[in-house]
Amino acid sequence: MKYDSIIIGGGLSGLTAGIRLASAGKKVAIITSGQSALHFSSGSMSLLNRIDRQIVDDPLLAVGKLPSDHPYRKIGVGNIHDLAAEAAMLLRHSGLNVEGSPSAHRFCLTPFGLWEPVWLTVKGIASCPDPKKCPWKKAAIVNFKGYLDFHPAYLADGLAKAGIDSEIHEIELPRLASLRKSCSEMRAASIARLLEGSAINDLAAAILRVKSDADVILLPAVIGLRSDAAQELLASLIDIPVRYVPVIPMSVTGVRAESLLRRRFESLGGTYYLGDSVSRGNFENDRLTAIFTTNLGDTPLEADEFILATGSFFSQGLVAKPDAIVEPVFGLDVMQTPARTERYSLDFFSPQPYMRFGVVTDSEFRTSRNAVTVRNLRAIGSILFGADSLHEGSGAGIALLTAIAAARKILLT
Repeated sequence: MKYDSIIIGGGLSGLTAGIRLASAGKKVAIITSGQSALHFSSGSMSLLNRIDRQIVDDPLLAVGKLPSDHPYRKIGVGNIHDLAAEAAMLLRHSGLNVEGSPSAHRFCLTPFGLWEPVWLTVKGIASCPDPKKCPWKKAAIVNFKGYLDFHPAYLADGLAKAGIDSEIHEIELPRLASLRKSCSEMRAASIARLLEGSAINDLAAAILRVKSDADVILLPAVIGLRSDAAQELLASLIDIPVRYVPVIPMSVTGVRAESLLRRRFESLGGTYYLGDSVSRGNFENDRLTAIFTTNLGDTPLEADEFILATGSFFSQGLVAKPDAIVEPVFGLDVMQTPARTERYSLDFFSPQPYMRFGVVTDSEFRTSRNAVTVRNLRAIGSILFGADSLHEGSGAGIALLTAIAAARKILLT
């Protein structure tokens, strides 16, 4: 089977690249083993939050202060705004109703009551341009009886620090009674599957009974697994704003995002190989000519261009061996410290050197193998060398912007 481009990895970065290429009329395939980091997404995406542990005022201006080997610097400081605008538009066209600006943070209320700076937020997620200037005076924090992955007391504390009063309420819905028989069943995705249709009317009635004089309702983000229709229905039944707070994963918002992006990709003619993984590649000189997968065995998948979007350690795009960090699919060159003791800091909360490790690429994100550039194999997202997305708050931005940048380069070849 022959494609114009094959993307290995179906997370945010891989799906974004696939949509960008397919929308340009290319024949594209995505190969994904299944669950991606999107399933753990809070519903908000950051471009660049911090440098040297200090929150930056303007992410676009701060990009110029990053090291020269950072993925954003390879994109080019002057290109970040344009790519960020295209990324937001791509998400909206895929059905994700996001809001935000690349030059000014919004602040999202986290599951533990902290206010985290973000770039894009899915509409409905609890966020404000400035926590000290939120329009809310009093919040009704509403949880479901028996649901343990949501922590109202932490939220109340975080709201109080922002000068917002709150009351905590627990409601019981007959539709969820079956889930409470086992704590392993009372999880976000299970609740979301049941809170649809008439169950939303029951939920609205329960909220109206307890909301008192609150001017905002804060709910766990467990509504709307397939689309935001259930959230829109609830909003139409409640006379004050309803906002959703991320919960301990699995993330309903993240699962919905992945589903919407996949639907968009397939609607453009893309082929989605779910539950498969690449076992090896066939290289000729400085080009990758074909890949082989676990499910297809000896049947090759050929393409003119390939993109590696398998992620970092979390998704095993990078694997730590006793003597080295390796890229396990193709054996690509990985930038890392030579000594094992230099890979980490004993201070758990300090930036960890290994977080910046990743595959070596040139200015066009083309990878290298045995110090030879692979001219038609690009890497995108968190597998790239040069960023500590945990401390920078840059993970989603790098995933989106490098995906679009790489797709643009491919379309120019």
